[in-house]
Amino acid sequence: MTRVLVLVGRDRYGDPWHDHAATSDAVATLLRADGHDVTLRSTFPDALDDVGPADVDLLVVNSGRGPLDGDAGAWRSFHDRRAALVDGGVPVLGVHQAANTFGDDPRWATALGGCWVEGASWHPPLGDATFRVVDDGHPVTSGLSTVTATDERYADLVVAGGSRVLVVADVEHADGTSVAHPVVWVAPGPGRVLYDALGHDVRSYASPSRQDLLRRGVAWLLGT
Repeated sequence: MTRVLVLVGRDRYGDPWHDHAATSDAVATLLRADGHDVTLRSTFPDALDDVGPADVDLLVVNSGRGPLDGDAGAWRSFHDRRAALVDGGVPVLGVHQAANTFGDDPRWATALGGCWVEGASWHPPLGDATFRVVDDGHPVTSGLSTVTATDERYADLVVAGGSRVLVVADVEHADGTSVAHPVVWVAPGPGRVLYDALGHDVRSYASPSRQDLLRRGVAWLLGT
């Protein structure tokens, strides 16, 4: 049985607009139904104190950006341990706001292969959305053409040059043009890291095609 650890955003890595507890539970419910052993842990400074690369098979990050105030030094061990998991070869799945979390540690954006940039990245209002597969040559998206869900369509994320974009959101801009914005990509590595921008709230995880995308991502990350 594979061991999955889900980091759940709160306080420093949460916000009033995202129910990270509910969406993390939705992820856990789906993965447990597939036979995975899933542990949920909120983002406290000591959340990873007892976790090393030998203790977990997949790290899922479902947290966001809260006020980066207080004692930044108190979080140094948390970030070092998270980075050690990545460096130790533990596969990582970042969902939705994971592109806009851990902004006080630049190693995270590097590992994820991209990030949300305050003042530049944005999204249209939440609603019924279609996400388009642009690379069906990867196991995560092989045979897929679209994913539909009630969700946000992230736009103008900054994506690292070595990342492999699998899915885009077509977003209409103020000038009337439709622009394809990357929302699912594989990070450059060397380990297996996947970012999936879907998952604003539990309605996203109610979509069968969104569930399929998540399952495919997890299967690829675990090499199954």
